[in-house]
Amino acid sequence: MKPENLDKRRNGFSSRRLAVDLHIHTALSPCADNDMTPNNIVNMALIKGLDAIAITDHNCTKNVKAVVECADDKDILVVPAVEVMTNEEVHLLCYFEDMDMLSDFGEYVYYHLPETKNEQGIFGQQLIMDSFDQITGNEEKMLLNAINAGIYEVADRVNTMGGACVPAHADRNSYSIISNLGSIPEDLCFKYVEYSADSPLESDFKRYKRLIGSDAHDLSHILEPCMFMELKEKRIKCIIQELKN
Repeated sequence: MKPENLDKRRNGFSSRRLAVDLHIHTALSPCADNDMTPNNIVNMALIKGLDAIAITDHNCTKNVKAVVECADDKDILVVPAVEVMTNEEVHLLCYFEDMDMLSDFGEYVYYHLPETKNEQGIFGQQLIMDSFDQITGNEEKMLLNAINAGIYEVADRVNTMGGACVPAHADRNSYSIISNLGSIPEDLCFKYVEYSADSPLESDFKRYKRLIGSDAHDLSHILEPCMFMELKEKRIKCIIQELKN
């Protein structure tokens, strides 16, 4: 972390200018390392100097509560979230103010997820964990499938529930809103678009605010402080309000 950022944190400025990484996967996502446990993620985020993170597993919310509980007595916010793959195969980051909202939305996503079983030998395990990093289950449904709902339906559902949607990794050649739809439909009314810190496509997204997320599937990829949000308070509610249009 840069010295000036440390000084601002000591003076209490971190309550308004937060270093965030709002795209992190746990070991529940089959493409993530098994060492992406609740405690490992929270502690690595603290070591790297982050103020807020979001847990965004693929199409499933079953590890978010454990990470929230891990961070309960620590100086870091955990935003309840999930990364949904719509039936257009677009990845959409969906954020909520609290676990009740996320749980309700998670049930909706899980209901629309095909019944295909995960093949662990091919795709990897889908580990469900508690706040002590103990494995409590292994999700049987294949989480990397698209759900049976389109991007308009998913976005409308999130907005109606008071959450916020952000198209994920829009600069990539697969599973992004640009690669799959050709453009960002203006009537979806996104405020932020996520893409990589080194993306050359910044000029293509002038209508939208830029969200840099790590899409971390291993601990080393969790962001150093490089994505900041200017907020009234260090609260999840303020993060959601900033992400919403």
